[in-house]
Amino acid sequence: MCTSLFDDPAAAAETISDHASPSQPADAALLGDLAIANRILFRQGVVDGFGHVSARHDKHPDRFLLARNMAPALVTPSDIVTFDFDGRALDANGRAVYLERFIHAEIYRARPDVMAVVHSHSVAVVPFSILKGVPFRAVCHMGGFIGICAPIFEIRDIAGESSDLLIRNSALGAGVAKSLGAGNVVLMRGHGSTVVGDRLKQAVFRAVYTENNARLQAEAMRLGPIEPLTEGEAETTARVIDTQVDRAWDLWKMQAEGQI
Repeated sequence: MCTSLFDDPAAAAETISDHASPSQPADAALLGDLAIANRILFRQGVVDGFGHVSARHDKHPDRFLLARNMAPALVTPSDIVTFDFDGRALDANGRAVYLERFIHAEIYRARPDVMAVVHSHSVAVVPFSILKGVPFRAVCHMGGFIGICAPIFEIRDIAGESSDLLIRNSALGAGVAKSLGAGNVVLMRGHGSTVVGDRLKQAVFRAVYTENNARLQAEAMRLGPIEPLTEGEAETTARVIDTQVDRAWDLWKMQAEGQI
């Protein structure tokens, strides 16, 4: 075979003591972009009251930035918390944090090239995490980064048959990172997906077009057999479209800020 749809809000957050104080604060522009990224993903239908986006710390590559436990559309720069790769908060100051921060921590640990991570339960993508024999593939040029077959993380391999499907510790986060491998998208059975990028804007772009690609693939499959992109087409289109990420970001940012 190439956080759950019904997360319990009380089970998806926890309050933890700060492990240490960051020696250098993150750049204000990065914090602002991360807050906007949350709102963009909400406006684009990738996240709702659940889901999260993070960025690697610009001063400390062994740390990452992620909002406190809250709905993405409400995130402001002051809501951003710094974490280490063990999922320990450095400056939460008593605020509740996302339980599934280990998705982000372990991907950053495993992939030094990754600068941003988006985890969501986007409605069009989840069905492909539970379909047998139907790989999630790039079917249009905007989704070339997905490649010829997005892997699926099977939580049962680590947590057994009775888990809540949440990535609530480092072992499970490492399992997600291993399934992702060197790719850009990993599906999580009955749960959602995680998308990565070498910069925040790229990760947001990919998360939006992962959802769009899923809608197109599902619609095409209702009409008949599909003809997905070849491996070469996926690689070439991804490289070309990646030069246009700012074009989409600028539009989505203005929408999220209510300017248009």
